[in-house]
Amino acid sequence: MKRVTHMIAAALLALLLVAVQRASAEAPVNLNTASATELEGLRGIGPSKAHAIVEHREKNGQFRSVDDLKLVRGIGDKMMEQLRPQVTVDGKGEASAAAPAAPAAPPAAAAAKKP
Repeated sequence: MKRVTHMIAAALLALLLVAVQRASAEAPVNLNTASATELEGLRGIGPSKAHAIVEHREKNGQFRSVDDLKLVRGIGDKMMEQLRPQVTVDGKGEASAAAPAAPAAPPAAAAAKKP
């Protein structure tokens, strides 16, 4: 009976892990709004790194790009590449957060001014 209970618990744990991985793959976590608890749900982030991310954000302001995460102590290139698909800074995914908006073109009337 004890063995069956352990097998059921292991199966439930495996299902939970799959669900967490799918959720993180479907909806990136916003580095600028996530709590430490939400950040802990990311693959590779434990309580101390989650706390460091929140602390960095509170001290230095919002992350401008996902790459700013490398400014947090304990997050290097290898971890950054692992986290990149899991996080965002604007809720739309990393690609849209990395490139700033292009400046607007000058109005046609201003360009057509005669001397």
